[in-house]
Amino acid sequence: MDYTLSQIAAITGGTLHGDDRRMTAIATDSRNHIARPDETLFVALAGPSHDGHHYIPDLYGRGVRSFLVGSVPLHAAETLPGASFVTVPDPLTALQALAAYHRNQYNGTVVAVTGSNGKTVVKEWIAQLWPEGAGRLFRSPRSYNSQLGVALSLLMIRGDEQLVVIEAGISRPGEMERLEAMIRPQIGILTNLGSAHSENFNSDEQKLDEKLKLFQRAESIIYHADSPLIAKHVGKRFGKSSERLHGWRADEVIDTASHFSDYASRENAVHVAQLYKLLGITPKPFSVLQPVAMRLEQREGILGSTVINDAYNSDLTALGIALDYLDQNAGERPKALILSDILQAGLKTDELYRQVAALVQEHGVADLAGIGPEITSAAHHFVALLGPDHARFYATTDEFLRHTDKERYAGQAILVKGSRMFGFERISRMFEKRTHTTTLEVNLGAMAANLAHFRAMLRPETRVMVMVKAHSYGTGSGEVAAMLQHEGVDYLAVAFADEGIALREAGIHLPIVVLNSDPGSFAVMADYDLEPEIYSFTSLRNYAAEMRSRGITGAPIHLKMDTGMHRLGFMPDEIETLCEELKAEAAVKVRSIFSHLAASEDPAEDDFTRGQIALFERMSGRIIEALGDSSILRHICNSAGIARFPEAHFDMVRLGVGLYGIENPELQVAATLKTQIVQIKTLDRGDTVGYNRRGVVTGPMRTATIPIGYADGMDRGLGRGAGQVCIRGVLCPTFGNICMDTCMIDITALPEAQEGDEVVIFGERPTVQEVARVLDTISYEVLTSVSARIKRIYVRE
Repeated sequence: MDYTLSQIAAITGGTLHGDDRRMTAIATDSRNHIARPDETLFVALAGPSHDGHHYIPDLYGRGVRSFLVGSVPLHAAETLPGASFVTVPDPLTALQALAAYHRNQYNGTVVAVTGSNGKTVVKEWIAQLWPEGAGRLFRSPRSYNSQLGVALSLLMIRGDEQLVVIEAGISRPGEMERLEAMIRPQIGILTNLGSAHSENFNSDEQKLDEKLKLFQRAESIIYHADSPLIAKHVGKRFGKSSERLHGWRADEVIDTASHFSDYASRENAVHVAQLYKLLGITPKPFSVLQPVAMRLEQREGILGSTVINDAYNSDLTALGIALDYLDQNAGERPKALILSDILQAGLKTDELYRQVAALVQEHGVADLAGIGPEITSAAHHFVALLGPDHARFYATTDEFLRHTDKERYAGQAILVKGSRMFGFERISRMFEKRTHTTTLEVNLGAMAANLAHFRAMLRPETRVMVMVKAHSYGTGSGEVAAMLQHEGVDYLAVAFADEGIALREAGIHLPIVVLNSDPGSFAVMADYDLEPEIYSFTSLRNYAAEMRSRGITGAPIHLKMDTGMHRLGFMPDEIETLCEELKAEAAVKVRSIFSHLAASEDPAEDDFTRGQIALFERMSGRIIEALGDSSILRHICNSAGIARFPEAHFDMVRLGVGLYGIENPELQVAATLKTQIVQIKTLDRGDTVGYNRRGVVTGPMRTATIPIGYADGMDRGLGRGAGQVCIRGVLCPTFGNICMDTCMIDITALPEAQEGDEVVIFGERPTVQEVARVLDTISYEVLTSVSARIKRIYVRE
């Protein structure tokens, strides 16, 4: 984009306050790196948990001078001299109007892809098959398919593209009209209709009707004609004999994409083939299609490093997004980038890598390895920036692997970013610490969405503390904490000082409360700026003594009240004595007072819960009154309490298991334990399986062996058919006893299963709750029982 502020005001119906300036970039998230602040327009979006207007002073301090806002901040002339503001009734609507205007200046072909599943794969496969010499193709980055993402994608159009492919997704009625007004596609692709986001629609018919609104002005529509529901509603809306309709049938799946083993991939490939047929362009051979890694993956690396794997797509936009993610997760580690040639960028080589070098500089990358002939030819841009020792170049991936000393990457945060043809998965494997086939996939994007879900229930001023104890319920503390820090939570809480120390060493600077603080850890807590839970006179006196010995006054503490849990905390009859001691003790200062609800999730115990809340209000109120300090925070609500007792939100809430998306169907699943089939056996009647011969074959049977056992967290109580795993969407029971490192699955009902197939132990299906019910335990225990030897993979879509 390239507009002046006065043009933007005219396009959006806004009013310009201040000097006119030229804008070439949009920012909507104050936490992200801003490359060209003097040419960046910050759009102050207001949501349920954040209001972008609050971050204007911070952005001003970082050099941004142009803002699209609902209103000019008070005293802006004095506090923000030289800043310019375009005021509009609603910044998001205005941004969408600017995106619609920008799209209307483009004269090429726009394709819109929507559907329940497969949108991103279809979009990326269109790009993978785009032939050389056909001009530029632009597709929206990653899953930029929302009300905001579509607008940002459209504003990235340069104007010289031959084809623009935009992904569009909705989660509730009324959203598609706004997307259609921006995109105005000439060609529409409906991938399929599935269960995603069904909770906000009355029926599949309603959801389909909403999706089809995207194509109301399209000249051509590609869809699956064998689906009765889709065919019926497409015909109803657009006319059964309309020349606009390009439905495909099952026999075309077989003819076009027979080399794909799964139906979903074949279906996606046919949608792509139909588009190329419609465009009259011969694509690259379908044999070159590669699976699409739709998410950034972060893994623990060797020698104290962290590896972010992003071989998703290779263009400047995708590189900028990946570098933002590197910034968020590097902590105190130096940042390294391993980058291949960027293909089909539409820029001359020297100009392209001049811009890449600018990104490298702006994001503070300390070490670069460039792989490929084009980036090597532009090496001078990077050598001038980083020096010859920190800017190295290789003709091929093989050359890099042969000549790279892994020791040089010790302790670094490494972004591996390459085009598919370079095979960078080999580089990622070289740096990964563990090679256990079984992984716990942690979806940081789902966690962020769950956080937003709970924040939407709170008053804007209510603070949020998030529990990351027990290594974030087994999901990994450092990576989760970095995401929470980026999302702007107010406090973190850990169980023991060692966990807090690990977070500090990982670069986490948020306030951290240690819940199980003991005298033996008080000294080290002071060294690492950790704040203790104080639950008894003994802990109060010992901690105060430690602070006095260091000459510290006003050290923050968090007082625990016992309101009925009877685990830890001051009792009601101790409050007056507590107040007297606190008033006399200058070494400490009360930062917060809190208690713990014993049964907030159980409606049968609501009277008890309300009694706890009332008692807490009296106890905490008395302490605040005695100390005369209204800045002391109060908090009692856990995840269930946030949802069920809004009257008890007080000044802060504590989000625990709700962050991880279990025990609530409205939340997104954030952790998936998965493995692969390593061997399949065909057995006969009378054969036995496993230790103690507990699996007895009663007829012809196929079994699959998977590399996960009770040492990994696959409880022995799940053996002998009690537990199930999901393979190719089918639940298959265990067979025989669970072994230490492996277990066997009955796959007789799934004859198409093959070695190498993915196996889900828990996630979307079966859920953690379902596994817990089999074991007669709670979800927390299942999640925290996943062994440390299981590799954690962190993804963010």
